[in-house]
Amino acid sequence: VANNIGLDLGLTHFCITSAGEKIDNNRFYRSLEQRLIREQRKLSKRLEVAKKHNRKLDECRNYQKQKVKVARIHEKIANQRTDFLHKLSSRLTDENQIICIEDLNVKGLVKNHKLAKSISDVSWSEFVRQLDYKCAWKGRTLVKVDRFFPSSQLCSSCGHNDGKKELNIREWICSNCGTIHDRDINASINIKTEGLSGIA
Repeated sequence: VANNIGLDLGLTHFCITSAGEKIDNNRFYRSLEQRLIREQRKLSKRLEVAKKHNRKLDECRNYQKQKVKVARIHEKIANQRTDFLHKLSSRLTDENQIICIEDLNVKGLVKNHKLAKSISDVSWSEFVRQLDYKCAWKGRTLVKVDRFFPSSQLCSSCGHNDGKKELNIREWICSNCGTIHDRDINASINIKTEGLSGIA
């Protein structure tokens, strides 16, 4: 396999490749969130009832049944997510010799409360961990590009730095060479170029 690829991880799309593929973010937690909230509410109501009647929780069948229901939803979310991450990381490590990826500061990003839930749901750290060990197994190379590398500011055609862009800007035109860029694909091409330059 002689293919090399750059990956830009995102929230709108889970991951965008330098080959132009956009992989959907399935939002496993979000899709079951309402159901989970409903079942968790029932669980706390049953807890209150048990307390009111001074009953031990392990003797309250309704509480135990409900507890299992909630656990099953959590398990379903985790299984769907793990399955998705395994399939994707396996495919990428099968198809490519070198994978270049941004070294994200996930812990720092989760501190942004607006994005915390979405970032945890998307499981970037687990994805990178899987890429890491699968690359090691298959004799591939995973290159982590410095998180301060301005991947979305550079033009992947001429290398001109066009400055910071607001997150809502999805397309832009290079002021130097006039190339029209899709923000994420351009970023993943830059990540690939930067990653490979570190190897050469």
